[in-house]
Amino acid sequence: MASNLLPEIKARKFDRIFICRKCGARIRANPDKVRAGLVRCRKCKSTALRPKKSEITLVVGKTTGK
Repeated sequence: MASNLLPEIKARKFDRIFICRKCGARIRANPDKVRAGLVRCRKCKSTALRPKKSEITLVVGKTTGK
């Protein structure tokens, strides 16, 4: 889905966007500063951030059905 977006749209939606692992807030920041732990979440003050996923990958596996 994200692979067929224009480069400008893809950059705006996914580049330098990080998601707080605790509260889910979106933060636009420099990746070097995030890796160094210098960027904090505005809501919960956590430094645990992850990059925004650009594509959803579905895992196909066994289902436990009856």
